[in-house]
Amino acid sequence: MNKPRHRKSPSKSQTQAEPRQTLRIIGGQWRGRKLPFIGAEGLRPTGDRIRETLFNWLMPDLPGARCLDVFSGSGALGLEALSRGAESSTLLEINPQAATQIRQNLALLQSDQGQVVQTDSLKWLQQHNDGSPYDVIFLDPPFQQDLWQAAIEALEQNSWLSGNAAIYIETPKSASLMTPPHWHLHREKQTGGVCYRLFYRDTASPEA
Repeated sequence: MNKPRHRKSPSKSQTQAEPRQTLRIIGGQWRGRKLPFIGAEGLRPTGDRIRETLFNWLMPDLPGARCLDVFSGSGALGLEALSRGAESSTLLEINPQAATQIRQNLALLQSDQGQVVQTDSLKWLQQHNDGSPYDVIFLDPPFQQDLWQAAIEALEQNSWLSGNAAIYIETPKSASLMTPPHWHLHREKQTGGVCYRLFYRDTASPEA
């Protein structure tokens, strides 16, 4: 009797050579589309339930909006915004493989409304913006790097924000934030170990 053949389990090096994972667009023109992303260290796409809640909050703000996805990672937030009617999305990402994958996904979606910038996001924000400001900002950096406060200050100080910009911030539950007095908290929720908040900037406020 012939002995049954057993397939060898993939080696550690083989599994590491295939880091791509999949995200799903939740709504809009690309609803249900599944796209690959690079499973790099620290890259943690916003979960489907959180994204669905967030984009329900943002529904009136997205049509025609200029969006900035500061630490884009998989591109889930910037791509979801485009799917739901944003005029444009600028996606910042330091990891070259992740940035390349977002560009490939934009090509797959046949969209020329997304611009991917491979850069250190914080250094990019610390430059003065001489162009048009952004209407919707997604701020979801790698949790272990504690970049929220520096990014908030750079966004406000360097003219990246429109007068009534919407700013989404995702943090661990334990994180504390100091936001400018004219950033008003609109919504806040917690899921598992994650806290997510939506602020609106009001430059007409007496505190601004």
